[in-house]
Amino acid sequence: MNSKMLGSIAIVAGTAIGAGMLALPLATAALGMVPAILLMVVIWGLSAYTSLLMLEINLRSGVGDNVHAITGKLLGKKGQIVQGASFLSLLVALTAAYLTGGSSLLVLKAQNMFDIVLDNQLAVVLFTIVLGGFAALGVAWVDKVSRFLFSLMILLLIVVVLFLLPEVSISTIATSAVAQSLTSSWMAAIPVVFTSFGFHVCIATLVRYLDGDTVSLRKVLLIGSTIPLACYIFWLLVTLGTVGGNEINGFNGSLPALISALQEIAHTPLISKCISLFADLALITSFLGVTLSLYDFVAELTRAKKTFVGRAQTWLLTFVPPLLCALYVPEGFVAVLGFAAVPLVVMIIFLPIAMALRQRQIQPQGYQVVGGTFALGLAGILGAIIIGAQLFVAL
Repeated sequence: MNSKMLGSIAIVAGTAIGAGMLALPLATAALGMVPAILLMVVIWGLSAYTSLLMLEINLRSGVGDNVHAITGKLLGKKGQIVQGASFLSLLVALTAAYLTGGSSLLVLKAQNMFDIVLDNQLAVVLFTIVLGGFAALGVAWVDKVSRFLFSLMILLLIVVVLFLLPEVSISTIATSAVAQSLTSSWMAAIPVVFTSFGFHVCIATLVRYLDGDTVSLRKVLLIGSTIPLACYIFWLLVTLGTVGGNEINGFNGSLPALISALQEIAHTPLISKCISLFADLALITSFLGVTLSLYDFVAELTRAKKTFVGRAQTWLLTFVPPLLCALYVPEGFVAVLGFAAVPLVVMIIFLPIAMALRQRQIQPQGYQVVGGTFALGLAGILGAIIIGAQLFVAL
């Protein structure tokens, strides 16, 4: 396996792993450890299949085309509008979720480190201004900062998992959380778990990077998507297996409560700081990547000039909508991540299915993912279930 493949695998895994991992224990605590892992395996299988489906579409369309161009070729202007609207909705939802999660951790830090009771709305504004400013600096700055922070985050994840593993209680794992409604528990967990496996936006880039090498690309996508699955399983093991599903379920989606509970189990100040810093970096790395994409997308839509005034206008259009959401839904970290599953389903399940069906009619030759029409139909049904689950929770 050459360095380009290893780098590509890292890109796939790095795109998936992020702040969504922090939400997984909060979203799945009511299910218990074994059902949560089973759900993650099913979602991983769906994500891996749809990534190969998008690979098929990219390879048949021609190396070098981006998703927007491919959608236009196969589904026309209407398809492009749906794809663009879904992408914009996804980025806004993720940004809002990271603002709520990041501000809540900022409040916790102010309390623990300086004994200051920081107003949550002020924390949201501070988090937006300080970290949101990186988006306007451009991809070169964000790329350098993100690579360093992500590497540090992975290192801290390994340290935290290794330290907490001896604290895992088999009896705690065996005891499923007692949920008020089993149906509600599953419905709440499904969209959040699905969002945590969203790495598909990098596929077109990887097809160009690896020169359309089908064998290598298949390996990259399958291995790269399996790494997050392994990380998530270990993370659930050390959270649900130490704090306990019942207790985490009682946090009502509060990220600071989860981090504080893990810090109490850590005992030693060093590991406690590692847990806190890991949570911070998971949010910050995801926030930087998502907001850079959102900023660039808004700049392209508005055709903004690269002047100070143009950048300021783009920045306001980028951050005001998610900022308002974070201000008025202060405890919405898990809830908004669940909402992000709706446009993500459209982007990586429904649209690829429509494009694959169209492409297979007009261009039967070329790489085709296994499963045929049956697999496409099954993926579509699972996508509908994910959206149905989110609507169930919202209503």
